[in-house]
This record gives sequence, C-alpha cells and structure tokens, in this order.
Amino acid sequence: MRQAAPEPVVHREPVANPDLALHSGPAAEPEQVQRTGLRAMGWPLVAAGVGIGAAVLLHFRDPHSEGSYGICPVYALTGFYCPGCGGMRGVHNLTDGRILDAVHSNLLVLPLVLAFLLWIGDWSLRAWRGERMRLPRIGRTTMWMFFALLIGYTVLRNTPWGTWLTPV
Repeated sequence: MRQAAPEPVVHREPVANPDLALHSGPAAEPEQVQRTGLRAMGWPLVAAGVGIGAAVLLHFRDPHSEGSYGICPVYALTGFYCPGCGGMRGVHNLTDGRILDAVHSNLLVLPLVLAFLLWIGDWSLRAWRGERMRLPRIGRTTMWMFFALLIGYTVLRNTPWGTWLTPV
C-alpha cells in the first residue's frame, strides 16, 4: 500500500483586506480609483436637479388652484389631513418668498427643505473630495420620538384646537 505524501505547509501573511484574501497573489484585482472633483459630482447634481425641478414646477403651476395636482389620497379617502397635506402649497409659497405662508400651509415644509439642502450640500462636498455619501443616522429613541411627534401633529391638525395647523 502506498502512503500519501504529506501536504506542504504554506505560511500566509495576513491580508489587509479580507475580501481579497481568496484572490491574493498576482491575479488580485486592483482597487477601484475614487473619482474626485467634477467627475464625482454626477449623482449629487442629479439629485439637486430633481429638487430644483420640483421647486420650479411648483412655482409656476400653483397648487393653490383647485385640482391643479389632484387631491391628497388620504384626505380623499378619510377626510383627514395627513402630515404632508399642504406641503406642495408650502413649497410654492417658499418659492414666492412667503415664509410665514409656507409654514402656515405645512409646518414641516421649512425644516424638510432645509434638511434636503443640507444633505445635498454635504453629499456634494464629500463627492468632490472623493468620499462616499453619508446618510443621516438617528438613534432608536429619536426615531420613536419623531414618529410620536408626527402622529401628534397629524391628530392635532385634525381637531378643533389645531385649525391653525390645517393647510391653507
């Protein structure tokens, strides 16, 4: 009977990137070169363009006109104002420079537009530097507090005490 030859002992050095551990050696794929400057600004510019396009559309086609964009499906089905009701009117008012009217149309419009602008600005700056997009992170407690405030806002704007929160 033949005896099997002992397997050779291979000493491998630790690999810096574990994803390339199986491909170590001459056939390893080179790392992808990060784009910087204007070459990296494609997706942030697309997102900014969509936001600007929506604002321009809402500026020139007034949502205050009856039926110009249809009716909110939540309001049509239930008769209650959802948290987004009045949002398009609020953006229209912002594009006209009427900040108080925008806040009166929907209390959430101004903070959400500002958050969108900050997010696009951060994304653009990070893309320019060759870094990845950063998504906002919130803790579990903060998320539940936000949902509770959103529900409270929705309930309050549909009661007689919250008529000042109803869309105009």
